[in-house]
Amino acid sequence: MSQDSIEHSLRRLTEKLKMIHASVEALRQDRIALEAKIEDAQKRIEHILKRLPEQSDSRQMNLLGESNTTPINKDHDPTTH
Repeated sequence: MSQDSIEHSLRRLTEKLKMIHASVEALRQDRIALEAKIEDAQKRIEHILKRLPEQSDSRQMNLLGESNTTPINKDHDPTTH
């Protein structure tokens, strides 16, 4: 093998290694972004789960955080007059 062909092969390999390194770095950045999204979603789920009533609680669930200003009266049916 001549020195020119060895140098050409080394340049080709160097370029391929640069491309591989760039791809690995892009994958690493993607993974970091996805891990952050997963962590954020887990926190939102935990927040929602904390707001769920216990199984023994028969009141309506309010997942949106709106306050229910009217008290629940089981003896009064608003549909009958």
